[in-house]
Amino acid sequence: MSDSPVHVAPALLQWLRGFAPVALPAGAGQRARMVVGALIGILVTAWASHAFDVPRGLTWIVAPMGASAVLVFCLPASPLAQPWAVVAGNTVSALVGVACVHAIGAPDLAAASAVALAIVTMLALRCLHPPGGAVALLMVGAQVGDPGAALAPVLANSVLLVMIGIAYNNATRHRYPHAAPAPHAASATEEALDAVLARYNEVLDVSREDLRALIDRTQRLAYERRLADTRCADVMTRDVPSVEYGTPLRAAWDLLHQRGIKTLPVIDRARHVVGILTVTDFLSHAAWDEPLGFGERLRELLRASPSTHSSKPEVVGQIMTRKVRVTHEKRTLSELLLLFESTGHRHIPVVSEDRRLVGMVTQGDVMRALRSAVDH
Repeated sequence: MSDSPVHVAPALLQWLRGFAPVALPAGAGQRARMVVGALIGILVTAWASHAFDVPRGLTWIVAPMGASAVLVFCLPASPLAQPWAVVAGNTVSALVGVACVHAIGAPDLAAASAVALAIVTMLALRCLHPPGGAVALLMVGAQVGDPGAALAPVLANSVLLVMIGIAYNNATRHRYPHAAPAPHAASATEEALDAVLARYNEVLDVSREDLRALIDRTQRLAYERRLADTRCADVMTRDVPSVEYGTPLRAAWDLLHQRGIKTLPVIDRARHVVGILTVTDFLSHAAWDEPLGFGERLRELLRASPSTHSSKPEVVGQIMTRKVRVTHEKRTLSELLLLFESTGHRHIPVVSEDRRLVGMVTQGDVMRALRSAVDH
């Protein structure tokens, strides 16, 4: 049973979409650069080429140079637009076309053979250049049998165009020739890229190095976006023990010991952060830097006084650090990084819109989030 029109229509529509023009990622300034470059390139090449004698049937500048100009000035990073591809691709294709004029009598067969053999030759010499096929076809179409045509106008045109391309592209901050960087030890990503390209098995109009750079930039942008989208609430620890101003020191110390933590936020009855208590606060009030009797002094600090008046601290509020840095639950991960870097803190309480304690974020929480952003 054949497919119904209901099922065929979406597939046909999807196939037809393949014919739709693709938007070029070039702004107005970049487009103007391309147009002006091609104008200057062809104008100077044509003017200078009047100095050369050319075989009968050819003009001082051959039509395929227009296609070469599109590549050189619009796609200077393309492997198909590099100087070797332009000069060698056009020249050897001209020689192939002249050879086919002499070797093959049937015009149609000579034309087809010239284009096919030009492609074979360019692939062998690593100078694949699409206008080369047009050069070979031009030689057959004009019945040019003089091998000198490969030198003038084809070679002369190509060299002039490339020289102008080098000057213009670099003057407009587009590296040309777009040479590959010096070889270096391949990373895991580069090895994976090489494996994918080997399996893809098609000629791409972009160099491996540019493709690698695009992947790097894409990964970096995605990483930055993940950082911007990740909020403090996404990485903080929510089940955070806390104490109040009047919590006895022994109770706070035991809580630190039981939870295996070094920091406790101090809150009021409305859960607003009023301070922070750390192990360092206990040590400083127990005079830990004195050489003798530290254990006894700490026990004395933690021991509750039986009387209503005491000369030593009894509750958390008497030893806590009052100046405490807090962060908002909607703060981004990138902002958290700057906060940790600027304050040197390892633990920062997190508050909600109404300034109530909702969690604690640590350097470890941020590092785990960063690793997750890199891995994904």
